[in-house]
Amino acid sequence: MTRSADRFTTPVAVHLFLTRGDDVLMLSRFNTGYEDGNYSVIAGHLDGGETIVAAMCREAREEAGVELDPASVEVVGMMHRLSNDERIDFFLATDRWSGDVRNVEPHKCDELRWVPIYHLPDNTIPYVTVAVENWRNGDWFGMFGWNEDAEGAWRGQG
Repeated sequence: MTRSADRFTTPVAVHLFLTRGDDVLMLSRFNTGYEDGNYSVIAGHLDGGETIVAAMCREAREEAGVELDPASVEVVGMMHRLSNDERIDFFLATDRWSGDVRNVEPHKCDELRWVPIYHLPDNTIPYVTVAVENWRNGDWFGMFGWNEDAEGAWRGQG
């Protein structure tokens, strides 16, 4: 079998549920061109040559100024998502970090705040809301943005 030079590729992203008790750290997107004015969690793309846990640790440092112990970071979910393009998202969680949570990227984020995990802001990015609900319900995999097809119903229809 010969591999095609046009083989499909897709972006891979990591998202962090940084928790403190029953609260999760949310950030308000600002001046990014994507979902500005809406809430998300710490997130970013793999740079290549790094594990998803290493990418998550890097993003937590770059966005919130905290250091994560890779051993304390747990992969809690995955999502196959369709928005403007097709993506694979990994969701990770931890309740342990060092350093003070602070907005390290004020040019991309105009607020960091702790919110109750069961009462996310109404303007949370929809796939993030679904991912948090999946995590709370113990659903490890979800799809978002796809129409239901012959494979049957699934959570996260966007």
